[in-house]
Amino acid sequence: MTEQPKPVRGHNVVAVASGKGGVGKTWFSITLSHAMARIGRRTLLFDGDLGLANVDIQLGLTPEHDLGEVIAGTITLVRAAEHFPEGGFDVIAGRSGSGSLATLASQQLNALRNDLLDMARSYDCVVMDMGAGIDRVVRQLAGHARVTLVVTTDEPTSITDAYAFIKVTRAANPNADVRIVVNLAQNTREGERTYGIILKACQNFLKFTPPLAGIVRRDLKVREAIRHQMPLLIRSPSCDAARDVEAVAYSLSSS
Repeated sequence: MTEQPKPVRGHNVVAVASGKGGVGKTWFSITLSHAMARIGRRTLLFDGDLGLANVDIQLGLTPEHDLGEVIAGTITLVRAAEHFPEGGFDVIAGRSGSGSLATLASQQLNALRNDLLDMARSYDCVVMDMGAGIDRVVRQLAGHARVTLVVTTDEPTSITDAYAFIKVTRAANPNADVRIVVNLAQNTREGERTYGIILKACQNFLKFTPPLAGIVRRDLKVREAIRHQMPLLIRSPSCDAARDVEAVAYSLSSS
């Protein structure tokens, strides 16, 4: 019997990033994790927005442990994981407002990343909600992800910063699988137009064609869900935005 090759570390890790804040990246990460869990994938959501973490706030969680304790060495990363029963996935919360986590030494960041990659072996999917921008924290933590989803909107600054993120990511790793998610689109056609702008820039200047991972339509139900600190797939599971994120999840799980 032929021995099957072992999966490459990080083969099930999806990094969710953005060039700038305010594009709905954290909400998207939460909803994607929930959608993955709903299709039967054992899922971990890792709040990698060190210093400005808010996954727990959007979920209405009061976590028993967080990344601050892991970095301080008082608990292991595995112990920091907390099950979110309403969504069927696990969460590792960051520490909101702790700027010290964003200034970690490279050695500490590498150790945290390696621990997460080891822990990922126990899951079907790990979604990493990264901080906005292209600083070294984002690059080091997301460097071994199988797929990086870059979330953008139709705002010119968002498009410009998304392109900058792709440029830096591809320069560091020419084989990086970077895909585009257009959020807050007025409709599918407008989402495709936004994607087309980024696509043209990448093709012209980077000689790279980033695939479109999905278009998430603007939906008032999202704001309501966030305001009530409740996952969209629980509060309004059949709304447009919910269906759009579920489509991204199905696509990722089959690729």
